[in-house]
Amino acid sequence: MSHGALNEGPQLDRSIAGRFAWAILLTALTLIAEVIGGFWSNSLALLSDAAHVFLDLFALILSLLAIRLAANPASDTRTYGWHRAEVFASFINGVTVFLMAAGIMYEALGRLAAPEPVRSLPMFVIATVGLVTNLLAAGALHRHSHDDLNVQSAFLHVIGDAAASVGVIVGGVIIYYTGWYLLDAVISVGIGLLIFRGAWGVLRSSAHILLEGVPAGMSTAEVADFIRGVEGVDDVHHLNIWTICSHIQALSAHVDIEPAFRGRQAQVLRIIEEKLLSTYHLSHTTLQVECSHCIQAPLLKPLRHRPRAGGSHGHPHETGGSCHDHD
Repeated sequence: MSHGALNEGPQLDRSIAGRFAWAILLTALTLIAEVIGGFWSNSLALLSDAAHVFLDLFALILSLLAIRLAANPASDTRTYGWHRAEVFASFINGVTVFLMAAGIMYEALGRLAAPEPVRSLPMFVIATVGLVTNLLAAGALHRHSHDDLNVQSAFLHVIGDAAASVGVIVGGVIIYYTGWYLLDAVISVGIGLLIFRGAWGVLRSSAHILLEGVPAGMSTAEVADFIRGVEGVDDVHHLNIWTICSHIQALSAHVDIEPAFRGRQAQVLRIIEEKLLSTYHLSHTTLQVECSHCIQAPLLKPLRHRPRAGGSHGHPHETGGSCHDHD
């Protein structure tokens, strides 16, 4: 791996952290404006948007803290470091957004039954200010929103709030000319549904990573066939593929080397690692050379609980064996 590639991680984290700091400042200004404007105009839609902005701010701060934690090096007690903090932050963000949406829907249903007067002009002005600042914040985060789950979750917060601001602006105009106050509650319901949809995607993705799921768009069978296609490889099994964080995907496997290549097994494993990195972006691989007692083992190895105290510990090969390691 090149020296530039080694420095790419810290540089990427600094870039993301700087954009988060800018988005946090803009979001804080939006929150102050919408809280004041919401109470002034008596608009539930604007206050709902302010609640969204508050959780946007919480999400952005949480995400920035996660990036700082992920920069800490690995240790004896945390061999992967703190990279999973980013994914955990995304999961928390998704949960908080769901709770926020539920609160908005509850209040909106109450106003649907009993609409209240709304000052439409302040509602329109404050929502416009909110839209501008949200678009600026979204622009700051957009660059990394496609390849980083932590940034994606924060980006969805901000984009969702920008869309909600558009709804509030349109509602303010209509209410100003028609006096149809029920529309304020209808817009709030729309904001709540929008938030539910965005939160579900973030929760699903982050939970999949936390549960050690195979990276999205990747197939264990396809990767296994890819490894078998490398010259010198007879078979592969006990394959595990998982995601550590948005930028780090990992793989471990037992590889059966053909007899003619046993003297060059280190070279074969190195070729596999390089091909996995270039094709599947699997940057953390652990490949174990096959032992004779492992032949005919399944592609996916069932996990076993550790034996109870005083019970039989079995033979080495029953818990993975002690074959030659290459990392």
